[in-house]
This record gives sequence, structure tokens and C-alpha cells, in this order.
Amino acid sequence: MAATDEVRRVVVALGGNAITTPGGSGSVEEDYRNLGISLEGIVTLVERGYRITLTHGNGPQVGNQMIRVERSLAEAPDLPLSVMVADVQGGLGYMMEQTLRNKFARRGIARDVCCLVTLVEVGRDDPAMSDPTKFVGPMMTEEQALERRDSEGWDVKPDRGRGWRRVVPSPEPISIVERDLIEILVRSGAVVIAAGGGGVPVVREADGELSAVGGVVDKDLASMVLALEIGATELYILTGVEKVAIHYGEPGERFLDQVPVSEARRYLAEGHFPAGSMGPKIEAACRFVEAGGFRSLITDIHTLVDAVDGKTGTWIVPG
Repeated sequence: MAATDEVRRVVVALGGNAITTPGGSGSVEEDYRNLGISLEGIVTLVERGYRITLTHGNGPQVGNQMIRVERSLAEAPDLPLSVMVADVQGGLGYMMEQTLRNKFARRGIARDVCCLVTLVEVGRDDPAMSDPTKFVGPMMTEEQALERRDSEGWDVKPDRGRGWRRVVPSPEPISIVERDLIEILVRSGAVVIAAGGGGVPVVREADGELSAVGGVVDKDLASMVLALEIGATELYILTGVEKVAIHYGEPGERFLDQVPVSEARRYLAEGHFPAGSMGPKIEAACRFVEAGGFRSLITDIHTLVDAVDGKTGTWIVPG
């Protein structure tokens, strides 16, 4: 799909630092302040006529929700991870919608905003289902972790010498269940907030019914799938750096401007982008372009407009 469509349709994946900054308290008041700053670039693009669909991370918020549930078990029923992910999708989506509506009103922008709690279909036979690797929830001692393993059936592992944590599957996203509805809303001109935290993973049973999976989906990969399914021309992945670098932190460090997807794949294979940080973002950007997307951007949340204007950022392009 060419970028010269009548209206540029873009999926913007907000990193977790758009909402909760490292070292912050994670309070609702602080999250609102961070969103007030982080969403300024989104508002500018909407003002320019872009059709925006927003996704976002939710790791710290789901972690806090798990702590709340753990500490209230004597007073209230337990909640499965799928419900906690859905709860956080709704809560953060509400905060983002409110912030955007207020900013639009101040600038005189007549655009609707809506938050959609989103289901993401995954495969029951995905290898991740039998090899949980995604850390979730608070730290525990080894004794506590093994007790929860035995009593709750959790998978638990040591987390880089910091303690023990629960691990859950992180399967590949196959499709966004509400893709047609999201596409209709985008076509109507609405700014849609969807697939928060990667969405709630579900599997489709033989009879067509959907069943929840106790896991999480990578937010950037879910954003890539969503972008392709709603016909987005571009995918913007916003994180904590203005540009992607190879040999990061080493004497040969080099920042990348415009990179053909074949070159990005080579850097990925050479190990320049760790799986725990930049790797999933490069993977998502490459898949989007390889599947027919016009181009994909990786840049800092606060330099979005400059990057779109060609002043910074790393663009993954065909080639």
C-alpha cells in the first residue's frame, strides 16, 4: 500500500515509558502527567490529518495489578491473568482517551477517540505454550516461588539473580479478533486505542469459540499484526531512544537512519539487537515491511514529530 493514499493510516505503538517512567512511583497522577507529555506528538499528527490507531505497553501496570490481587486474596476472589490484562487495557485506555479528548478540545480538533479492549488470537500449538519465558508479577523468594508452583501450578524461574518470578507463555499473535471493527472505526476518522499490552491472548477452539490463555503477547508484534490487518501504510514503534544503533555502547557504535529491511535482518542475525530490548521492535518493523507495509519507524516518544519530518529516527524500508 502506497504512502500517497488519500489519508495516511498509521499504527503507533507507545512504549511503556510513555506512561510510567523508570524510577517513577507508578501512581495514577504520575501516569497522567507522563501521558500529557507523551501524547503531544500524537495530537500533532492527528491535527495534520493522520488516521491514528494507538497501542501501548502495560508491563508495570499489570505487575501492580498482580500485587493488588495477591494482597487481597483473603478478602476477594483471585483473578486470572487474562482478566487482569483486560482490566489494565481498559484502565490505561480510559486515561489515554481522556487525555486525548482534552488535548483535542484545547486545539479545536474535531475527532472522536475510543478505547477497545482487544483479543488477540494465538495458536494452541505455539511452542511458547510449553516453554514459558515471560516474567510477570512481583519478585519472590525461592521458597515463596516454589510454594506457588506447587499450590497454584505456576511456572517459576530465577530472574537474573534478583529473585524468583512467575513466567508465562508469550505466543506469536496470529490475528486481531476485532480487526474489522477497528478498521471501521479508523475509516470513520476515530482515533482508536487498541491491543493494549499486546491484547488478551485467546485460542480458537474447534467449534469456533474463544478461550483465554494465561499468557501475554508482545506489544510490538501485536501492533504489527494489527497494522497489516487494518491496512495501515506505516508502523511507528516509539521507545526510549531517538535512533537504533549497531555496536551499541561499544567503540564502533553507529546510529541508523534509513535501513533496507534486508540490512536490518542482517544486523538482527548478527546479534546487534537483544531479545530483551530492541530485538522485538526490529522484528516487528521488518515483518511489517516484508508483508507489504510502506515503511516502519523506530524513535523516541518525544521526537515522533521530528522523526516523521525526517529530522531523526530510524526508518526500516523495503529493499
